[in-house]
Amino acid sequence: VQLQASGGGLVQPGGSLRLSCIASGFTEDYYAIGWFRQAPGEGYEAVSCISSGGDIVYADSVKGRFTISGDNAKRTAYLQMDSAKPEDTAVYYCAADVRAILSSGPRSDPTFYDYWGQGTLVTVSS
Repeated sequence: VQLQASGGGLVQPGGSLRLSCIASGFTEDYYAIGWFRQAPGEGYEAVSCISSGGDIVYADSVKGRFTISGDNAKRTAYLQMDSAKPEDTAVYYCAADVRAILSSGPRSDPTFYDYWGQGTLVTVSS
């Protein structure tokens, strides 16, 4: 299983950025893709997760500003970041939970995600 995250960069406060995650190498029909971030000196924080069934969860810190979406046919997930804040600065990772089950929906605990991409740096600064 491989995941490739892209789209990071420098954005001004209040600006927008779109991250993409392409997943491959698994055949499960039901799965979840999660976006996590890690700021310097901090642990992983769940940002948003989406299941292949379309269920979505967001961290309170990004609700109303970030939007996650997915394309099952392409095994791709996107994270639209709007109204960016300096505290959004972090390395963003996408990860796949291929053991997800329909009844649980997308899980935001990173320990459920077995496969991780390489990370893409997002810097929010003027």
